[in-house]
Amino acid sequence: MRRPLAGRRPREAAGVRRRGAVPPGWLRAPVSVAVALLVLILAAVAAAFSPWIVPDATAQDLMLGISGPGPGHPLGTDDLGRDVLDLLVAGARTAVPGALCVALGSMVVGNLAGLPAGYLGGWVDALVMRWADLVFSLPALLVAIVVAGVLGGGYGLAIAVLVVLFSPTDTRVVRGAVLEQRHRPYVEAAQMKNLSSWRIMTRHVWPNIAPVALANVFLNFAYALVSLASLSFLGLGVAAGSPDWGRTLSDNRTQFLTNPWTVIAPGLAIIAVAAALNIVGDWLYERVDARGRAR
Repeated sequence: MRRPLAGRRPREAAGVRRRGAVPPGWLRAPVSVAVALLVLILAAVAAAFSPWIVPDATAQDLMLGISGPGPGHPLGTDDLGRDVLDLLVAGARTAVPGALCVALGSMVVGNLAGLPAGYLGGWVDALVMRWADLVFSLPALLVAIVVAGVLGGGYGLAIAVLVVLFSPTDTRVVRGAVLEQRHRPYVEAAQMKNLSSWRIMTRHVWPNIAPVALANVFLNFAYALVSLASLSFLGLGVAAGSPDWGRTLSDNRTQFLTNPWTVIAPGLAIIAVAAALNIVGDWLYERVDARGRAR
């Protein structure tokens, strides 16, 4: 009997290991996370390319007026004869980037305040945390309504106010992560080299807490999306008639019985994107937290 060639065994074993290997972490994501990512991709595409996808989203047809779903208008039209589906796609252009600006702006402020608070401690930590506690105790949406109402509203003003009101959350998250890293050996080694505190914070500490800060962006993104939609619904965000999800809800709330999709479509868009952001944010945070405990 012929013996099998010795050179075949490593290749066969390697093939078995490749077939039975554990796939990368992102391939093991739950179905809910995969669906949430798909929703976010669709929202991002609509926000980025809506001027080319629906160039005539605000075109009016007063002769047609409000109508239910039909040929050429899958979700019907509003009282001005505008296609509801086109308005839904175009609405992502203000709803999504505005919320992203709030989330990223809050992250920047939170990092600039939380890094020195956690690393330096002392009076810096006390001052930053008293500011964070004060702002965090305020009802964010109510304060945004009051400030926007007093100053005349506007999309840019709403974003700026929400950045300030959301930043204490990022400040607390970053400060807590820095406190956990501050006494690690790599920080002590950097201190032994007489590196400046700023360099240690930005070059050594921040890269290790960045995943936590970035995961928190998704959660703030979801809250900002709902908050901006609320302000637009109250007339304190985008201008009247603009294809924004919150504004579309406000403009068509009296048309619900005639064509429910004028209200259901933007409402579902807000809920779907906010839920997707929460699902992805929670999943990322759990993975980052588990990896941090493993280290």
